[in-house]
Amino acid sequence: MNALPIGILGGTFDPIHNGHMRLAIEAQEQCHLSEVHFLPSGTPPHRSAPHASASDRLHMVQLAVHSNPAFLADQREIYREDACYTVDTLAAVRNELGSHQSICLLLGSDAFAQLHTWHRWTELFDLAHIVVMQRPGQPLGNLMAKTDAALLREYTSRLAPSPKVLHESPSGHIVVLSIPALEISSTDIRERCVAGKNISSLVPDSVAHYILNNPYTTC
Repeated sequence: MNALPIGILGGTFDPIHNGHMRLAIEAQEQCHLSEVHFLPSGTPPHRSAPHASASDRLHMVQLAVHSNPAFLADQREIYREDACYTVDTLAAVRNELGSHQSICLLLGSDAFAQLHTWHRWTELFDLAHIVVMQRPGQPLGNLMAKTDAALLREYTSRLAPSPKVLHESPSGHIVVLSIPALEISSTDIRERCVAGKNISSLVPDSVAHYILNNPYTTC
């Protein structure tokens, strides 16, 4: 394999914030990713509908990634009205990039511990590696001790000792990264906006400016 791996970071991004950006930067640097695709979801099957419209959420992602040439806003899900399943999205990405490209799905540890509840979850490993972002004081091992037995078997058999494996095969491994604690939530940002509080330290400057001039995006 010659091409560097690419990362896929999905979410509602309602709104996108500095925690998302920090996660992407850490993944890019620790795994030597060529690109990180930010993929705002359309109709998420596991949670309620986003507060901001699809166009507003996409525009905020575009503003957030604009200054980093390795970060891309991917709009393949955002305007879909049917349920958006990660396995279908990864299959589309794999079809576009070919069988030899290394693809890394970036997940937080809480999301990974619930992977067994996802639609056709075992097929994800045929399409991508999974990079799990672990925060200080929240070791993934503690979560895995309480998770589904089938997911624990996959985790045990696929866990790789370092990100090097992401450069040696296109899919199939699990890599766990440690990232700095940056406790920011989109819910808190929306509540602060409604209360008229400052959010400049929580989101990229361009996103803060957009929300200030379009307050309906977070209500």
